[in-house]
Amino acid sequence: MKTDMQASRDDERPGASAELRTKLLKYTGGLLLSIILTGVSFWVSGTGAVWPGGVPVLLAALAIAQMGVHLLMFLHVSSGPESTNNIMSLAFGVFVVALVIFGSMVIMNSLDARMNDMPADARPDAHRMTMAPGG
Repeated sequence: MKTDMQASRDDERPGASAELRTKLLKYTGGLLLSIILTGVSFWVSGTGAVWPGGVPVLLAALAIAQMGVHLLMFLHVSSGPESTNNIMSLAFGVFVVALVIFGSMVIMNSLDARMNDMPADARPDAHRMTMAPGG
């Protein structure tokens, strides 16, 4: 004899579950938001309607919004107790990326300062500046 739960599963047609519909709506909404944010980013970078000094800030804000959409809609990172490990992994990844970017900027700044302190004849490209044309 079938239980009520088994009978309800047998009566339901394939692909008609509410869970599937919810997932499909979530993925479709995430895709639409991603397309809209991408389109707005291209519009901002190619138009003169935005103050030129504010374009990098607006693009950074749109990029952060796009990352948020991807994390919530596609990677299912939430603030629930079951997502603690995901959030810790994400925080560690952000820390490593920030450390690499900051370290690279410090190294490039140091090298730039050292190269500018060199005498002109000691620079690696000094021989190109002193060569006569055609020789």
